[in-house]
Amino acid sequence: MSPFPRFVRPAALAAALCALALGGCVVAPVAPAYVAPPGVAYIAPTYPAPGVGFVWAYHARYGWGWHHPVYGWHRGWR
Repeated sequence: MSPFPRFVRPAALAAALCALALGGCVVAPVAPAYVAPPGVAYIAPTYPAPGVGFVWAYHARYGWGWHHPVYGWHRGWR
């Protein structure tokens, strides 16, 4: 005789499997991928990357922004 009712066993098993499957999902904080040049203060991004391939970089004239090696600077910087 089990201490749990029959309907609890499948639900508990499903919950345990979900916990095991999703327990390894970790969202790591975004570390600065770009180091500021000497004498320039690092400014963190205020919004997420606009797309795949964009990196947070420093531009000597415009300051900090998202840069893509093919598409150039986000929001019109060229």
